[in-house]
Amino acid sequence: MDELKVWLDQRANDQVVMLQRLVQVPSDNPPGDGLAHALCATELLGLMGFEVEQHRVPNEVCQQHGLQRVMNLVVRHRFGPGPTVVLNAHGDAVPPGGGWSKDPYGGEVEQGWLYGRGAAVSKSDFVTYAYALKALIETKSLDAGCVELHITYDEETGGFTGPAWLLSEGITQPDYAICAAFSYQVITAHNGCLHLDVTVDGRSAHAAWHRTGVDALEASLHILNALYRYRESLDGVVSNYSGVSSPSLVIGTIEGGINTNVVPDRVSFSIDRRIIPEESPEEVERELRHLIASIKLQEGINVRVAQRLLAAPFTSTPISEELADIFAAEAQKVLGETVGKGAMPLYTDARHYSEAGIPTIMYGAGPSDPLEANGHRADERVPVHLITDAALVVASSIRVLFSKQVR
Repeated sequence: MDELKVWLDQRANDQVVMLQRLVQVPSDNPPGDGLAHALCATELLGLMGFEVEQHRVPNEVCQQHGLQRVMNLVVRHRFGPGPTVVLNAHGDAVPPGGGWSKDPYGGEVEQGWLYGRGAAVSKSDFVTYAYALKALIETKSLDAGCVELHITYDEETGGFTGPAWLLSEGITQPDYAICAAFSYQVITAHNGCLHLDVTVDGRSAHAAWHRTGVDALEASLHILNALYRYRESLDGVVSNYSGVSSPSLVIGTIEGGINTNVVPDRVSFSIDRRIIPEESPEEVERELRHLIASIKLQEGINVRVAQRLLAAPFTSTPISEELADIFAAEAQKVLGETVGKGAMPLYTDARHYSEAGIPTIMYGAGPSDPLEANGHRADERVPVHLITDAALVVASSIRVLFSKQVR
């Protein structure tokens, strides 16, 4: 580890500059056009001496998932015979929104934190993983195994044109997967998620003769009230995975109506239902659809429910727990404190590797408490020193993994 640490410490400033460059190129999703950022990442990885494979996703596949342009990047380095471990981070990021005290695309460093949209989720791990691999190469730390970098651009909309596409197309066949996380705790499981779009159709009418219409907003209130009552019941369901707690439900968006003096003829809203690892995603969807269909509404109302996203939970396996133990032990050596294992209530691309039967964990360059990173909020940030520390943890853990040949 000492030789890896010296090599990485000598290049700590280079890592910060690389992350600044990555933050300064917007890659908002929506709209889901990550091409410019992928080209920037290709250039930066090329300057490090990597040969970068560019895998352009067909336009029809992008459109199917609500994206404009996607180009995934793959870097491979084989040290010798043995298993392949993939390091996956995503370059797409949610739009900045308001409330920032810094330029969301500035990459400004202040008091040990680097600020910018995507800095924590998860452009920092582009740098962490790239420098971990480069350190292993330059210090000649390995003589077995293969390491791949997967840089993808659709995590915010489900990962179906990123990791899922790379796997389904046979572009990669890894034995282990390490995915980005915005906490240096080792993550072995996370929630799944169901997104439903609900449309309530009525009939418009002039407000002066409102009884001649069928009020879609009034009907929506009955549905919303039922959903909020249902949400209260979810508190009684508790996951066995530390860090996940209970299922949740949020009405994320709502829109409708024509004008102030018109009875609303249509209202639509979206549901986000988080699914704990112990739940069946299909059963959760059936339950919600049945609840909405069972609500008695006024005559003339029609309700349509459409699935926008169904992401299965990510769960641990005996082999992934062994992998997590290696990373936790190496992180403790580097950081000088106990590093735990746990789960997260969000959903990520890690599930795609896990669903393919690949032992998977999440580890990255974030603070101990992921909320401190402000992911998806104003002033998103990452501790500068953890970029180098996380790279050391990843490199050292891969060396231990290949020496132990965990199977």
